[in-house]
Amino acid sequence: MRTLRTAAIILSAALSSTSVPAQPAQDQSGQSAETEERRHAPQTDLMWNLIGALGLIGLSGLWRRSDNDGYTDDPI
Repeated sequence: MRTLRTAAIILSAALSSTSVPAQPAQDQSGQSAETEERRHAPQTDLMWNLIGALGLIGLSGLWRRSDNDGYTDDPI
């Protein structure tokens, strides 16, 4: 089950894309905004999504297994 969850997280991170702009650009001066420059730059979102997914998977290693059955207090 953990493998399936990990695969789902990696797949969703890889398939996620950039958001669509809420409003079209209405600048008539001919000067491009910083956002437009970033939109026309090479897309590296997949790389950052995969790095983020690996970081989240790494956090799962901090999870401590417990033999607590839910009826007794878990020692710290």
